Amino acid sequence: MKIFFTFTLISLIFSEPNIDWYTSHNGTGEESHGHYILTCNDGGYLQIGETDFLPNSKIYVVKTNYNGQLLWERELNTGNHNLGNSAIELEDGYLICGALNRNSALIKLNKETGTTIFSKTYNNGGTDAFEHAAVTSNGIIAVGYRNAQDPNNTFYTEGRGFIMFADQEGNQVNTMDLNNYISQAYRIRYLNNELIISGLSEEALNFTLLKMSLDGEIIFHQEYGGNDADHCFGMDTNLEGEIFLTGHTLSGTENWDTYTMKIANNGDLLWEQKVGNPRGFNPQYIHDEAWGIKATNDGGCIIIAGTGDEYGNYSDCNSNGCSDTWNAYLIKFDNNGFIEWQKTYSSLDISNYSIDWAGEDIDLTNDGGAIIAIDSGQFGFLKLSNVTNILMGDLNSDNQVDVLDIVLVVNLILLNEYLNLGDLNDDSQIDVLDIVLLVNLILS
Repeated sequence: MKIFFTFTLISLIFSEPNIDWYTSHNGTGEESHGHYILTCNDGGYLQIGETDFLPNSKIYVVKTNYNGQLLWERELNTGNHNLGNSAIELEDGYLICGALNRNSALIKLNKETGTTIFSKTYNNGGTDAFEHAAVTSNGIIAVGYRNAQDPNNTFYTEGRGFIMFADQEGNQVNTMDLNNYISQAYRIRYLNNELIISGLSEEALNFTLLKMSLDGEIIFHQEYGGNDADHCFGMDTNLEGEIFLTGHTLSGTENWDTYTMKIANNGDLLWEQKVGNPRGFNPQYIHDEAWGIKATNDGGCIIIAGTGDEYGNYSDCNSNGCSDTWNAYLIKFDNNGFIEWQKTYSSLDISNYSIDWAGEDIDLTNDGGAIIAIDSGQFGFLKLSNVTNILMGDLNSDNQVDVLDIVLVVNLILLNEYLNLGDLNDDSQIDVLDIVLLVNLILS
């Protein structure tokens, strides 16, 4: 009984992320690939991407309830080159960003049914698309690219960075070419009456970040990276205005590793981390590709990636599985950029079948968990619990780990004094030595 009590206390402080449930949905194409996932205000989830492959793809949108049950799905296409890149929630609908028939598109869908409220396309030049959008009191601001040189690449098209200002109904008001600053604008956030835009530099050599006013004035433009390719695909901000970027890099690595950084609101780099190969294979063959990131309330962040190899002449297996079967790869960084924990998830966690899983995006949930978009050849929805409180020790949920949490532990021990459960060192007393023993057990 005493041992059970001790490890119950430890588990309160050091709970691990657990799989709550997994479900998947597929469109009419041979395969469906999600790029973006959203926790909705009603507690459900929205995932967007494509069904089938370029150049014959359709936008695919799936809405589920809180436990992954399908509420509605939509396929949207005009012609044969359609992209579903992201979505944001409005008061009266979901705004889908992407492309229809090689032209940038904004599509607003009804929340309850998925029916189309409006669908707007914009011929911004060549093959073009919107990657993401933000909403201000004045309307919609969408970013992406135009004049793609590699139009059938879903991720980096070697185009020209582009931004469009529109009204609430999606009618174009103004546009700007951003190519002097960014080759492909991938994410945008509206923060403190300013715009934060991230993406890739020319030839995808660096992470790129720029801040601009609502009038289009560039406040700063920064690039981050090394001497090789650095691909930036994820961005988020926290309440302090700090900026988190993630993607993957070949700079100073044996192969692609995840690459994550925290940046002050003025563009100064606070920290950066390159992390990969969590299953311990030959790092020369392992790709670790990060796509999504979320700031956490402790000043850190959490990223989602895929890890595996893509080489026909290499395959290795160990206790963590086989290298050529991809896993979803989740990493939690603290406020200073240190890894708090990292964990991989595979199809074997929920079934007896070994198939590729790659993490494509992540959003946090209201219960302290996360929802992850899994590419399994379908739209996978992986719901985890105990994500944002792992290793924090914040037992009283005040977003701080301090003496009050120790007091709570002491109270739990004293509460059980009549059972003698708090006397962890069996000296017939419940005192500070029992707290010391508990801390030592935790640290060991």
